[in-house]
Amino acid sequence: MSQNQSTQVTAPRAERPATASPATLVPPVDIVEDEGGITLTADLPGVSRERLDVRVEGGHLLIEAEVAVPVPEQLSVVYAEVRGAHYRRSFALSNELDSAHVEANLKDGVLTLRVPRTEKAKPRRIEVQVS
Repeated sequence: MSQNQSTQVTAPRAERPATASPATLVPPVDIVEDEGGITLTADLPGVSRERLDVRVEGGHLLIEAEVAVPVPEQLSVVYAEVRGAHYRRSFALSNELDSAHVEANLKDGVLTLRVPRTEKAKPRRIEVQVS
């Protein structure tokens, strides 16, 4: 390259504009079952309570959440490689589970859901009479 030529370096073009909707991610989940029901633990890093939606619809337990990357008011995004994320996961619930009494707790980006068994589905001990 001669001394008169200059090299022009440009930033890579964004595949999507910075305002594009975030990708949908499937959060990792652990499920533990015991006599009283099931406990689901989902990793949702960066999710706040305000951006979390847990609901039961038509026999399915749905988890949806969004992570927003904060941008100060006085700045506008021209190019961004780090974007927010949208989490979505769905689970079919057995008739043995009581979907009306689901308990949810979010702490440090970990969502814990407790879904109890219905009373008639819980194991029970039968007394044996001796005659």
